Order: sequence, then structure tokens, then C-alpha cells
Amino acid sequence: MEHRYEREYGCLILRMPRELDHHQAEILKEEADELIQNYPVRSLVFDFTDTQFMDSSGIGVIIGRCKNVRFSGGYVRAVHLNGQIQRIFQLSGLRKIIEVE
Repeated sequence: MEHRYEREYGCLILRMPRELDHHQAEILKEEADELIQNYPVRSLVFDFTDTQFMDSSGIGVIIGRCKNVRFSGGYVRAVHLNGQIQRIFQLSGLRKIIEVE
């Protein structure tokens, strides 16, 4: 697995790729599901510091991981969203289901 995550005390921070397109979304989905399944995750944080582009497949990855983490009683948030990513969160309704900082 490419080093794009941090784990600490039940918190999993996923560093989102520069371009979260269909190809990157599939890779991220597999990696995130493996981490969530193998380690106790109470808090999932999507870090968009480096992300410049995200399409609908990225939205799907985020929603799916939210369901996985919330099913076990955890919570999800997104941090460091640029203007374009904030707009995608607003238009897609992600802001209604994920805490944004």
C-alpha cells in the first residue's frame, strides 16, 4: 500500500490523492476497506490537502467508507478542502452527512 494514511488510537486519516478519479477511487476504496476491516477505526478523516480534482467515483468512495465506519459506531469528517472540493461537497450533499472542517 502506498503511504497515504496514518493510524493512531482508533483514528484513521486517509490522505486523498491529487486527482480522485475512477482509477484512484478503486485503489483508495480497496485500501481503505482493508484498513477499516483490520484495525479498530472509531474516527475516519479524509484529508484533501493535495486534492485538486474529484469526480463522482470519489464521492461514491467517501459515502461507502462513511457507511462502513458509522455501522460500527464511528464518525467521519473531511479536512483541508479547497474551493473546488468544497463546491463538490455542497452540490453532492456530502456536507449533510460528513462534518467538514
